Amino acid sequence: MAKQSGMTVFWRTGLALGASALAMGIAAPVMAQDKASDEEGAGREIVVTAQFREQKLQDTPLSITAVDSGLLESRNQTDLSQIARQAPNVTLNGMGGAYGSSLGASIRGVGQFDFNPAYEPGVGMYIDDVYYATLTGGIFDLLDLERVEVLRGPQGTNTGRNAIGGAIKLFSKKPTDENSGTVQATYGSRQRSELRASGNFVLANGLYGRVSGVYKHQNGYVDQVDYGCAKPGNPEGVSALPSSGSDCVISKFGEVNYSGVRGSLRFNPNDAIDYTVAADYTYENRTNAAEVVTSSTKAGTVNAICGKFCNYASFYLPGGGQVTQGYFMPNTTKFDGWGVSGNGTFTLSDSLNVQSITAYRRYRQIWGTDDDYTPFSSLGAGGYNDLDFWFFSQELRINGKVGDLVDWTLGGFYSKQKSTYFTRQDIRYIAPGLNFQFMGDDPVKADSKAVFGSVFVRPMEGLTLTGGLRYTDEHKDYTFKRKNFDGSKSIFLGALDGVVATYDGSKWDWRLSADYRFSPQVLAYVTAGTGFKGGGVTARPFDAAQALNGSFGPETVTAYEAGLKTDLFDRRLRLNLSAFINDYKAIQLPLISCASLGSNAPCGARQNAGDGKIKGFELEMSATPVEGLDIDASLSHLTGNWSTIDARVGNAILITDPIVSPNWKYSFGIQYKADMGSAGSITPRFDLAYTGKTSAGRVVAGGPIDYFQAYTLGNARLTWRNQGEDLSISLEVQNLFDKYYTPFRFAAVQSFSGTIYSQVGRPREWAVTVKKEF
Repeated sequence: MAKQSGMTVFWRTGLALGASALAMGIAAPVMAQDKASDEEGAGREIVVTAQFREQKLQDTPLSITAVDSGLLESRNQTDLSQIARQAPNVTLNGMGGAYGSSLGASIRGVGQFDFNPAYEPGVGMYIDDVYYATLTGGIFDLLDLERVEVLRGPQGTNTGRNAIGGAIKLFSKKPTDENSGTVQATYGSRQRSELRASGNFVLANGLYGRVSGVYKHQNGYVDQVDYGCAKPGNPEGVSALPSSGSDCVISKFGEVNYSGVRGSLRFNPNDAIDYTVAADYTYENRTNAAEVVTSSTKAGTVNAICGKFCNYASFYLPGGGQVTQGYFMPNTTKFDGWGVSGNGTFTLSDSLNVQSITAYRRYRQIWGTDDDYTPFSSLGAGGYNDLDFWFFSQELRINGKVGDLVDWTLGGFYSKQKSTYFTRQDIRYIAPGLNFQFMGDDPVKADSKAVFGSVFVRPMEGLTLTGGLRYTDEHKDYTFKRKNFDGSKSIFLGALDGVVATYDGSKWDWRLSADYRFSPQVLAYVTAGTGFKGGGVTARPFDAAQALNGSFGPETVTAYEAGLKTDLFDRRLRLNLSAFINDYKAIQLPLISCASLGSNAPCGARQNAGDGKIKGFELEMSATPVEGLDIDASLSHLTGNWSTIDARVGNAILITDPIVSPNWKYSFGIQYKADMGSAGSITPRFDLAYTGKTSAGRVVAGGPIDYFQAYTLGNARLTWRNQGEDLSISLEVQNLFDKYYTPFRFAAVQSFSGTIYSQVGRPREWAVTVKKEF
């Protein structure tokens, strides 16, 4: 029998699934399209804006996980990183201490985990349609949200910048024409204390305001232990610190200490004008991420491993080289940020409106690092980091329609940003005897301009054809400053001091889609489109040649997808299925050799150095088999292979390596609301989420790949509500089975330090929450 291509199997599978679903749809009872939204259950209708206009989730021919505020609350989800547990083929992870308060994100195996401002995110993040341009500060608290939309697959024509893997969009609750409010208090494990409140006010006819705030604090769960105190008379000669307590614990890593406030003012005097001005402020000041040494191979570091929930990291650098006395780096992360935005829609006629979105955001983050997480080294191994960032953007959209046949959107986007990354690096361990120490204070500037358009045509009943096009032009420049600690030109990196590296590039993106509604119960679609992650320059060069010759272009994806969206059995069962192939090109990879760039120094460059294909499928289900019982589940699979890898990558990545991981993810949730009449109601809920083993890369080039082991997390919640449903009391337990897992590690300097330290997931913890609505 002739061998079938992957594309042939893909499309035949999609057509077969479509035919099967059509048959189910015909057999199923007709669903009531105008059925009122339910607070819970498969019949709940969520409206999304993924295609520049309001559409029901089930009418949108895109792979979207949409979660409203009620489901977020029932799942105990309070920050963005937790959304990935139930979103198919989505990875969101708060990064380790070396990267500060940043969020690593990938969708369908495409994303970015390095916070450095020279590199672009691979997943576009938006707050109220405003692009958030960096990974730093991306672990948003889910404060006063209406919904979260996770768009899977490249969104090049829908959201534009750096949405090669997909986009995550957060939508806040808008001020409305009512006086209302909520207050919520939580207490739990490790002295967890949390307070949330919101208020909505009618200020005048057509003028409304809303204010919300959050404060949360929780002690850490990984002990930073003073080695000299815990092991007096140790053979390494490490003395106890005067600041250590009787238990020898210096600090507790993994602390939560976060506060934020948001205010918005909405002017909506009539149907023609709807304009909202919003401002927010966030402050975070906590210990570094919860990390422990998980590998110690170098002579003299065998005693660096403390245990599952403790470390001997000292954050101490002894005197030597450019410093005469020993000193400490901070073991904390501090983030201070704010933003303002204006989002207005102006209706000019029944068939034409204009939307304007203007925003400015600024933040500063300061954090320290301990590169080896041991107290032993007589050489420096740490850094101080201070990242300042501002961002301005303006987007304009014109939405129109021609009768009932055609809808269209035309728009433009402009953004300008600047990061200033100050760092003080004491890395004498890299070259003992050379006292490798330097300061950087690098300004990184970038701007982006784009024009875009989409058209939606309905040539016959049930059929919609969609086309989209976007042109983007980008510029980035990175000025390297390399100084000694006294401000003079760096001894080792002085050739970089004052060097300006630039990148300029442009890119066209397109999308074509066809969807057909076979019945009120079944929508099938096929789509193809592109996305890209912006190019840039090498962020950590070791000489001028790597900086000047180390610019790289965008990496790209061309994606092919088929999907089904179904509401069956009088909307008691919802099944959404998608299958896709991503043709992944010009992947930005680190190099082992920089000889081609004219450099013989250790290589710190990144280039477009690989191509490959990623394939997968996703299934999402929600059901309400009987009144009060709600079930939701998801299942996803990823696989793929490299087709080419540049020889300059060396054997750090081999063509036989998996291009994506984890292969499998699944989740399951169930709850039942039992009505007790005048005594109110009680709702038990249980959630389970599985993440398959995930590649951690190689520690030694050419050696075996290490993996983060698969893990399953269970959460439980029991909620009582009074009869009027304006008062509730909840008991929750997260990580119910007390699973020990490590989702991320820092091994970048293992060849020098001999150690690897890994982030540790939160252990089992409980909390009680009381919520009152007014």
